[in-house]
Amino acid sequence: MVETGSSIPRRQLGRYLRQARDEAGVTLEAAAQELEWSRAKMYRIEGGQAPVRKHDVLAMCSVYGASPELTEALVALSLESKSRGWWHAYGDVIPAWFELFVGLEAAASHLRQFELALIPGLLQTPEYAAAIFRTRKGISEQEVEQAVALRMERKRLLTRARPKAPNLEIMLDEAVLHRQVPDREAMRAQLAHLVNNARVTGVRVRVLPSNAGAFASVAGSFVIMEFPPVGTRQTEPPTVYIEGLTGALYLDKPAEVATYADQWEMLSERALSTRESEDLIAMVIKESYDE
Repeated sequence: MVETGSSIPRRQLGRYLRQARDEAGVTLEAAAQELEWSRAKMYRIEGGQAPVRKHDVLAMCSVYGASPELTEALVALSLESKSRGWWHAYGDVIPAWFELFVGLEAAASHLRQFELALIPGLLQTPEYAAAIFRTRKGISEQEVEQAVALRMERKRLLTRARPKAPNLEIMLDEAVLHRQVPDREAMRAQLAHLVNNARVTGVRVRVLPSNAGAFASVAGSFVIMEFPPVGTRQTEPPTVYIEGLTGALYLDKPAEVATYADQWEMLSERALSTRESEDLIAMVIKESYDE
């Protein structure tokens, strides 16, 4: 069974603390000043990207005038958030801001990913992943091995039985198929792996062809995550993940998620079908690697 670790309760705690602050009519700046914290610390806590000590929860609840019952519940959630997920074993190879994504990814029931630059991590082969990681300046071979091991561990969620494996929809810009890594055989094997995974139940791979044209509103790469309910209660709101070089954005406001869902639908209308995408990938393999 894949662990979801600390990410989910930590994110829930941040959201509840933000709600408590809003209901108390306290601005983020005022709360930070009263608690003698930086705005950055407040953002990290409310965004679920930092662990929160019991003492900090008590201090925040005091500032917000939270009820004893709510305070007790949030303290309990802070203790639960300290549990460690499997990914902590990979140490410094995983940035703190990426830990949240790994936990959310493991908890998701539906993942939709649009990618402009690379084969998505969940469909990468070890050789392709290693070639990508080696492009990072100053990375050691030991760090490459750790990063690849983490990526392969993440892939286990696609074949797990409990909880049920998420549905995965991948949409690739055609340029990704032609962006080679130094090891040509690794690239060929990666493309073949992409075709094979496209035939796996619960996984759908489509390609946005180069002749689809330009789009005024096209976004960069993004992932839309949806989560299963627990009974009749939704534990996590749909979330959009956008990764940068030094951090990431987690968008969960309904209007923000709707904007990216509309973007997905617009791109989907112009993408090839799964069968057409499979044929295109096979053609790239034949023309570029079967010499």
